[in-house]
Amino acid sequence: MNKRKRVFTPVRCVFILLTAAVMILIFLFSCEDSDESSHRSRIATALVTKVLYTDFEELPEERQKEIMDKADHIVRKLAHCTIFAALGFCASCTVGERRIFSRISGGVLLFCFLYACSDELHQRFVPGRSGEFRDVMIDTSGSLIGILLSFIAIGIVTKMVSRHNSVKTSA
Repeated sequence: MNKRKRVFTPVRCVFILLTAAVMILIFLFSCEDSDESSHRSRIATALVTKVLYTDFEELPEERQKEIMDKADHIVRKLAHCTIFAALGFCASCTVGERRIFSRISGGVLLFCFLYACSDELHQRFVPGRSGEFRDVMIDTSGSLIGILLSFIAIGIVTKMVSRHNSVKTSA
């Protein structure tokens, strides 16, 4: 792989801003106390359960509560994973094309891991919230998914640009 000077291209600047926006969004979600956070996840959980259980309203109240409690836990963890997948994707696109097993890729994952650690530490100071290492691992896993998705996206865009340039030069 040739050594290219990493410059601030318009695309890179956009992904720097997107990375910062996702980090701010994560921080703002982590600022919510337990009541606000629970309310937000309960809304999402209610939507999910109504889609998955068409007869949810007809179920006994005890069964509804059981389903909601289980679904709420899953929705919360998926939210962690998803928002950190967005962070991993944006941070990875910021550094651009590279090999998957490189120091730069490891650096992106380390960046996301450290941000997940700081996020969980931050939550320890928010009323009713807790910081858990399990959530750091879920966040980091989400980041890894986002990084891997960025390789697919970068590969597709690179191939499209290459085809476009070869058509352009042959004309």
